[in-house]
Amino acid sequence: MTTTTQLKQAAGKVQPNGNPLVAHRYGADPYALVFADRVYLYMTNDALEYDENGVVKENSYSSINTITVISSADLVNWTDHGPIAVAGPEGAAKWATQSWAPAALHTVIDGQDKFFLYFANNASGIGVLSSDSPVGPWVDPIGEALILRSTPGVEDVTWLFDPAVLVDDDGKGYIYFGGGVPEGQFAEPGTARVMPLGEDMTSVVGTAKVIPAPFMFEDAGIHKWNGVYYYTYCSNFYDGERPEGSPPAGEIAYMTSDHPMGPWTYHRTILKNPGHFFGVSGNNHHAVFQFHDSWYIAYHAQTLSKAQGIANGYRSTHLNRLTHHEDGSIPEIHADYEGVQQLAALNPYDRIPAATMGWSAGLKTEAGAAGAEQIVTDIAHGGWIGLSGVDFGSGAESFQVSVLSLEAGGVLELHLDEPAGPVIGRLTVPAADGSQEWLELKTAVQGAEGVHNLYLVFIGESDKSLFKLAAWQFTAQEH
Repeated sequence: MTTTTQLKQAAGKVQPNGNPLVAHRYGADPYALVFADRVYLYMTNDALEYDENGVVKENSYSSINTITVISSADLVNWTDHGPIAVAGPEGAAKWATQSWAPAALHTVIDGQDKFFLYFANNASGIGVLSSDSPVGPWVDPIGEALILRSTPGVEDVTWLFDPAVLVDDDGKGYIYFGGGVPEGQFAEPGTARVMPLGEDMTSVVGTAKVIPAPFMFEDAGIHKWNGVYYYTYCSNFYDGERPEGSPPAGEIAYMTSDHPMGPWTYHRTILKNPGHFFGVSGNNHHAVFQFHDSWYIAYHAQTLSKAQGIANGYRSTHLNRLTHHEDGSIPEIHADYEGVQQLAALNPYDRIPAATMGWSAGLKTEAGAAGAEQIVTDIAHGGWIGLSGVDFGSGAESFQVSVLSLEAGGVLELHLDEPAGPVIGRLTVPAADGSQEWLELKTAVQGAEGVHNLYLVFIGESDKSLFKLAAWQFTAQEH
């Protein structure tokens, strides 16, 4: 069976590019948490909105009440952990109506790993959830907002949102937030804030301090390098004349301090607006983080929605390298589709969640059973999952997959190097028998040695549901 003419085309994230990070969902306002040799990215869960005629309309953000999470050990293959139900009747924080622009931290309390997820309830306050795992389940530990306009020092903040958090070397936590421009105060909005977190990471201490960020708009960021604290933010879109040395409109700028609370010195901008690189402008939102020995910047752009012809404010996360010069300055970042280098090969002899993808076409993901990983669904004839840099070593003997048969069943083909590349195995998935039970199916594999890109290609009747996938794994040849 040849699949060459039947394959669906990748959109947005196209091989061998690494950006945007995933092509089967959107994700905006990224924030990075590094834990146990993985990067977890928490993102505003942009989802398409439609008018009464079924036409995609401009993203209003008003109905977003979930935060989505993806993670990776190699920065090219990303595992979708699905949306976190944050706000509203179905969410952990039932007092909140929206969940935008998350921030996350890890700390150890009473010898236990603890994770905290901070979020903006529109622009009226900031909440916090807690968990024993970076992917949940999450609970609301205080039952109300962490920061409101009644919090000391924030009464005059126009937009009470966009948190960033830092746990310093001494274990103390700090939260950075705020934004907006009071009437006519474009050059010095005075709406950025910082304040200490309590030891429990679910309370704030004292009075918030102003960060005097020139032409401040939104999007707090914080990182520490070589003993220096870097506060980063997005400049506003004032279209009048700006004094020399001021940040241009809609760019990521940075300030530095010797203390997490300031005082701060302004330097320059380091990331132009997405429109400069990708031809579609919009807000600019970022996070800076270290993973192993390198530094990275996560940011969003409307690249996936642009490729789909619906760039109406629906954003996707990208990654590029960030560097610090010896004098502490940060050179300008060039955003692109290429992305970052893969840090490690993917081990196919581990159990791999099916919602792990380097590239993909013709599929979606959905929640599995309670507490289980996301599963791959809406699998279409000619759809596929691509994995980058898979190391088969001296050879694979067999392939096993956890699959749920649907109406038609179908065939899962294993290809090397590209979606229509050499076939190393075929696995037939039977049509559903009504049992709704997950099956563990296995097939022999031939010709899988060394490092290759791997493609799982789905074949079946084009107008019927084929199957769902939960996880897969190869078995090595015995020598």
